[in-house]
Amino acid sequence: MVTRMDREVGRILDLVHDLGLDERTIVVFTSDNGPTFGRRRRRLGVLPLRGSLRGLKGSLYEGGVRVPSIVRWKGHVPAGVVSDRVTGFEDWLPTLLELAGAKEAVPAGIDGTSFRPTLLGRAQEPRPFLYREFPGYGGQQSVRVGDWKAVRQGLAKPGPCAPSSTT
Repeated sequence: MVTRMDREVGRILDLVHDLGLDERTIVVFTSDNGPTFGRRRRRLGVLPLRGSLRGLKGSLYEGGVRVPSIVRWKGHVPAGVVSDRVTGFEDWLPTLLELAGAKEAVPAGIDGTSFRPTLLGRAQEPRPFLYREFPGYGGQQSVRVGDWKAVRQGLAKPGPCAPSSTT
């Protein structure tokens, strides 16, 4: 699967290059959650891809939500740079609009924070906090401030309207 993904991403990047769009195209490769779990993975002897992080897909612990992001924008985003900046998907809208020169189009009152300076290799203040609320798996909340994270679980109220713990 990794070989196929690598080949197909390579084909996309080759096409962007062949069309002369390298410096006008931002390519983002990321995920919305940590690795999955299940009997088939265990049967095949596949280890979770979370390293030493606690949690899997559906969990608000770092193993369930921390994922890599790869950004390529030739001539703008420095190649080979690694950042440990904490971001969330809500940060992509203001970031991409600002990169596109449309910062004024960012809707008022959204929770996202642009991380344009970080992508362009410049210094940037850390995000003040990152909050998550997830009704699945019994109801969860988390807040991360710096290197500290608090997680609350089991928040779903029992009854007919409670989210299913198996979704």
